Amino acid sequence: MIKRGVLLWGLKKIIESLLNKYYICAFIISIQMFSKACEYGIRATIYVAQQSELNRKVGFKDIAKAIDSPEAFTGKIMQQLSKNGFVHSVKGPYGGFWIDKDRLQTIKLSDLVDLFDGESAYNGCMLGLSSCDGEQPCPLHEETQEILENLRTLLKQTSIYHVLYTEDDRLNQFWLKK
Repeated sequence: MIKRGVLLWGLKKIIESLLNKYYICAFIISIQMFSKACEYGIRATIYVAQQSELNRKVGFKDIAKAIDSPEAFTGKIMQQLSKNGFVHSVKGPYGGFWIDKDRLQTIKLSDLVDLFDGESAYNGCMLGLSSCDGEQPCPLHEETQEILENLRTLLKQTSIYHVLYTEDDRLNQFWLKK
């Protein structure tokens, strides 16, 4: 049986190694810290940004297919992203969604998390308990607060541009489906 301290140390080391800009989205999504709307919102924004870098506008049905999201749900997500200025949209046969190149550096992952999940994204219990807080902490509560603060900092520092491009400014190759 693994002792609690060893487990927490191991969990912290795994999270530290995963808090790398190329794996942050997959890691966070895999532990279900964010709502489905937030998960799909992040993936949709990244996909629209990828296509925008290739000078393409993209429709919500194509986005839904690319990120493996239900079409109706994707439509609502894209409305929120558009209404809040993260993406632009034009209706019609030559329409679609796109992101201006200069916005890639200014849109931070934390902006998307704030839009869809707000502060609750950073206050969730790592064990998924509904009544975990400073007054009624779960066994992992204290140890995970530092991890959640590191996550918040990382998301504030990571722009869509940093997700899209490698360190030598090549377009990153990755898939947005599970």
